[in-house]
Amino acid sequence: MTDDSAREELTLTTEGAANGGSCVARHEGRVVFVRYALPGETVRARLVGDRGSYWNAEAVEVLEPSADRIDSLCPVAGVDGAGCCDLAFARPAAVRGIKGAVVANQLARLGGYQWRDESEATAEPVGEIGATGWRTRVRLDTSADGRAGFHRYHSSELVHRLDCAQLPAGMLDGIADRQWPAAAAVHVAVDDDGARHVVVGGSGQRSAPRGARRKLGGRSPGLRTAVDEGDYEAVQRVDGRTWHVPVTAFWQAHRDAASLYSALVSQWAQLGPGMTAWDLYGGAGVFAAALARGVGETGAVLTVDTSRGASRSARAALADLGNVSVLTDSVRRALTGQRHRADVAVLDPPRTGAGREVIDLLAAADVPRIIHIGCEAASFARDIGLYRGHGYAVEELRVFDSFPLTHHVECIAVLQRPTGSA
Repeated sequence: MTDDSAREELTLTTEGAANGGSCVARHEGRVVFVRYALPGETVRARLVGDRGSYWNAEAVEVLEPSADRIDSLCPVAGVDGAGCCDLAFARPAAVRGIKGAVVANQLARLGGYQWRDESEATAEPVGEIGATGWRTRVRLDTSADGRAGFHRYHSSELVHRLDCAQLPAGMLDGIADRQWPAAAAVHVAVDDDGARHVVVGGSGQRSAPRGARRKLGGRSPGLRTAVDEGDYEAVQRVDGRTWHVPVTAFWQAHRDAASLYSALVSQWAQLGPGMTAWDLYGGAGVFAAALARGVGETGAVLTVDTSRGASRSARAALADLGNVSVLTDSVRRALTGQRHRADVAVLDPPRTGAGREVIDLLAAADVPRIIHIGCEAASFARDIGLYRGHGYAVEELRVFDSFPLTHHVECIAVLQRPTGSA
């Protein structure tokens, strides 16, 4: 495919779902990954990219629809729309089945692990809210003329219609009517007290200091982070404990996810008094709080994250727990410096996964029990394969539809290895 043929259209019949939100089709022996299609559909697809061994395409017309296709639940997503809800046109139950099958396929291909029959695999819903209105934090970018918007898929172009179906009613009221600084990021959070917070900053700018309340004032090429509405920190609560987390920092996007994951970590860690636990990529320390209850006053928990803002939130929220230490550092350096073995390690790495070096260090430290969380199917599957290469066995594995209307998924596995088998 040449540049001149980049808008060429083909009639394709899709096969199974691929990781990343597309379906696989074939044209004259060439693999084509088709977005906005479901398995088993015949579509008219527009070619949008040539990757050498395969093409990328977008379904612009559905000729023979799947029984799972519905009218899109998101009015701003789809071909030529925003890149937010790339599976909003399928029944939510069918989307969960697609996600489960994709994870099962990635585990088999990249992790050498057979997780259920692919025909039975499915992602579990999170909470009771359903497929829409679940998001509590969102980042918008602004155009040269100061209008906020969502990015199109893999594009710097913005869509200025803001009624994405992921967002609860009222979350972005008034945001589209404002003129913001050009090339800025507008962070909006609705916290567990129901308060809305709006923080504006330039790309790559440092976060404001704790408690910052400076109001936004005019455009500036070197725009510094400023509070436009509410506070710089949002109030978040999990299992009776309160966190004050910067609006610009990481917190679980789904309103029910943090509580669900914390409960699973408490259950699966199998800790007892006097034990030691590591909370790696620990963010604001939600899992550290859960682990601290398990090890009791005679035990020890170490939570590690590179973010100074997250570490500040963790120290403040966990200040009453004398058995918790908060370290601002990379996980790799933290593991290299440990002199005592942990009984349990919990990892919640970024989308790229933990990777070989970190997993090698965990194995060398002879950590017998690991709870690994992953938000990208391929990275998660590769990490599972690395653990298995060190003799770990998968004891539990669950997949959650933590990002409804999208192809994104959250996976949690418990891995166990006999002590001393390093």
